Amino acid sequence: MANLPYNEKDISSIFNYSRHLVNKCLRDFAPNAEAHNGKGRLGQLVEELFFKYDLNSRQEADFAFVNAELKCTPLKKSAKDELLIKERLVCSMINYTVDWNKPFEASHFYRKCLIMLIMFYLHNPKASEFDLKFIFTVLWKIPEKDLLIIRKDYDTIITKIKNGQAHTLSEGDTMYLGACRKGKKGDSLMPQHNNEIGAPRRAWSLKTAYMRIVLDEVKKNNVGGAYCNYELPQSTTMESLFNVEDLRNNSVDEILLGRFKRYRGKNYRQICEMLNMEPSNSKAKYFIISNTIAGNGHVSNVNKTEEFEKSGLTMKTIRVKKTGTVKESMSFENIDYQEVLDCEEWTDSRLYELFTSRFLFVIFRETDEVVHLPNGKTEPEYKLEKVSFWTMPQDDLKITQQYWNNIRQDVLDNHIAPQYFWNAKDGRNFHVRPKARVADDMTENPNGGMVKKYCYWFNQKYVKNIIENEL
Repeated sequence: MANLPYNEKDISSIFNYSRHLVNKCLRDFAPNAEAHNGKGRLGQLVEELFFKYDLNSRQEADFAFVNAELKCTPLKKSAKDELLIKERLVCSMINYTVDWNKPFEASHFYRKCLIMLIMFYLHNPKASEFDLKFIFTVLWKIPEKDLLIIRKDYDTIITKIKNGQAHTLSEGDTMYLGACRKGKKGDSLMPQHNNEIGAPRRAWSLKTAYMRIVLDEVKKNNVGGAYCNYELPQSTTMESLFNVEDLRNNSVDEILLGRFKRYRGKNYRQICEMLNMEPSNSKAKYFIISNTIAGNGHVSNVNKTEEFEKSGLTMKTIRVKKTGTVKESMSFENIDYQEVLDCEEWTDSRLYELFTSRFLFVIFRETDEVVHLPNGKTEPEYKLEKVSFWTMPQDDLKITQQYWNNIRQDVLDNHIAPQYFWNAKDGRNFHVRPKARVADDMTENPNGGMVKKYCYWFNQKYVKNIIENEL
């Protein structure tokens, strides 16, 4: 270890040395080395052949003297040649029988991942580990505000493990830090604390949505492929919902639900008066007032704020008629056909990320009153009935996988048309159709030519079921 090409006790020396790997591959440094077996072998090869330290199963961080962990994580290229995050960043395995009693500061995640040297490389399934090109080296210290949210995420996960509920864990339980599934379907279950029922293997991970924002920051600010967030002010061009003081005193859930509390039971006109807003002709008027409440009047769209983007959290407004039916189906983003074509694993797909994220549902129920709009028209008036967080249950995710499999097969077969996709009349939870305002919009077909844009939808009955039985 005395002959290392960097000072292992100086984090700046380690970071500066890592720059030598940018725009290069391991073969440039070890042309005669042999590959290792097993998943994660790229990281092992970088440790051994580039950083030249001995492999072991140490509990401390890889660069122990400076408490920094080495992480190699893949990027992919879009059809437009844009670099994108390929997957979540897996940090360390969760041991249900040991970790349940560890405070956050004693956890493997905190001890190993507070500071990380992240080596981003370009994914290429046809290339060997020695020929994968490294794009960025990033010395990343988790910002204070992010760490406050991650601490709450950790407590949420640990509480389930402590209560013998590890088998019910879902990535939708939390904001930035997830407990992601590891291993293959059919793997044996792991023993858990306080319950004889086994639980699937899971690992601490930073969610794909969080890593997407990290990558955006790196792309904007790197110099020669290298970026460090240490001595830079923790600023962002994104709008923010909370400050550090907010998060020191309360969780994200408590803050958001607290902001809606005084408006519960109020109708549209009353809420407008309380917010000093004029009634709107817009079809999105109930989202507008919900957005004003959630953002304390300071953000243009809560779904585009730093905290929502990093966590994948989405706010949706739902209107329920007096009959109990939901006014409309719930739309999501347009299907990226190229992403669907390129993604071979359901758990790596954009739809999996989208539907395993958390939702903030703001529910309005129709009253007997009507509201007079500025354009002279009238329409039924709704009151704010309920505000609740929701995560899709595992049984529903199994149906979602079938939904995605159908979409992917149709894209592979070049059957991008309504007669091939799931339809709202089929009686399943989900369907595919265009959004009304973009019904004629076209986009590139990865099979060649142009096709209509279609998007992911929740069926009306599925939304009604969520409201009546799950919230």
